[in-house]
Amino acid sequence: MNRPRFGGLWQDRDFLRLWAGESVSLLGAQVTQLALPLAAVYQLHASSTQLGLLNAANYAPFLGLTLFIGVWADRRRRRPLMIGANLGRAVLVGTVPLCAALGALNIWYLYLAALAIGVLTVVFDVSYQSYLPSLIDHDHLVEGNSKLSASSSVAQIGGPALGGLLISWMSAPIALLVNCVSYLVSVGSLSTIRRAEPLPEQPAERVSTARSIAEGLRMVLRNASIRAIALEAGTYNLCWMSLQTVFVLYAARHLGMSPGTIGLVLGAGAIGSLLGALGAGWLKERLGLGRAVMLELALCCCAPVLIPLAPGRGALSYALYITAFALCGLGSTMSTIHVVSLRQVITPPHLLGRVNAGCRFIAWGPLPLGALIGGWLGDEVGLRPTLWITAATFVLALLWVAFSPVRGLKDFPTDLPHQRTSASGSASASGSEDVDVEAAAAAAAPSPS
Repeated sequence: MNRPRFGGLWQDRDFLRLWAGESVSLLGAQVTQLALPLAAVYQLHASSTQLGLLNAANYAPFLGLTLFIGVWADRRRRRPLMIGANLGRAVLVGTVPLCAALGALNIWYLYLAALAIGVLTVVFDVSYQSYLPSLIDHDHLVEGNSKLSASSSVAQIGGPALGGLLISWMSAPIALLVNCVSYLVSVGSLSTIRRAEPLPEQPAERVSTARSIAEGLRMVLRNASIRAIALEAGTYNLCWMSLQTVFVLYAARHLGMSPGTIGLVLGAGAIGSLLGALGAGWLKERLGLGRAVMLELALCCCAPVLIPLAPGRGALSYALYITAFALCGLGSTMSTIHVVSLRQVITPPHLLGRVNAGCRFIAWGPLPLGALIGGWLGDEVGLRPTLWITAATFVLALLWVAFSPVRGLKDFPTDLPHQRTSASGSASASGSEDVDVEAAAAAAAPSPS
């Protein structure tokens, strides 16, 4: 199949449709990320523990369902799953302002809505990361992931600011209507993609769900690079959710920030994410893949210490808050672009959904735990001490990759078994490629000398 090459993905209309729809939905999702907890804080007077439970409900499906959804996504075309997930999320998000208008909104309904939205988010995310390699060539993956990450970064800049303004002008529940519309726009955009998605290869004999899950997890755990990436992400996300849970409450109640100001602080900090998306390719070319990833992770794992270090209010404190979030965005976005592209390259296509699901299980599973820990510590020891504890724990995430083969990689591995068989038109469906993939990844690393 001929693919646009001159001008890269800018000339690929189907990718541009995916990119446009995802960009709009990401902006709306950022509004919800701020509006949902603030609805609990301002409308329902939620405590730190209740806010932790709300965030935990949103991310609990990543722990309980990801592996099963990964198997499901590997047996079906991914684009219809993405369309269905966004339709469902549009309906669920729209019910919150409806309940508020009817006077029926309560914290338990927010828990339920967050949980259901989380289930559909798992379906979308697992399908989305597995769909991209079937839409574009492997040599365009970094460019594609960079463009999508740039959209995420722009959404992080504009979404919280837009959400904060909408909440100030109207209310947090009404602001959620923006996200409802954005999901519908994404559905329309995905529906116009013309490039046919190949039907996933079906095994010659029926394989049980448990065995399918085991095959994906075996690939994650046997491959030292993928394993280290997943464990680092899990540790980082646990800390990040604790930080996010506590900071919103800390800013609103102890610093006296308005919703608009909180949104502007978070949005301004996300400028780093945009710079990271634009500069990821350049940094990799200058330093090599492994060194670039290590530098990126060092930035995002060390920056959170600036938040509790800030004295409280005033220009210096605001500068430190913005700098911390900017460095987190810069480092995490660049590292995500590189490690997701690495995983997409070294994973055989027939395992991609399950491997992505396995990585999501390890990386996103700790999110509800982080929210619960942050909320509980916030009530037990105070919000600012919790920020210090969280900042110190962030640094531990860096160690997973520091002692892995990723640190030594100069570039993405080439001439892997599944790449050779794909080129010859006879891709293998066996799980015996796992050890060969790891050997090829190690061969791409420089000599220890």
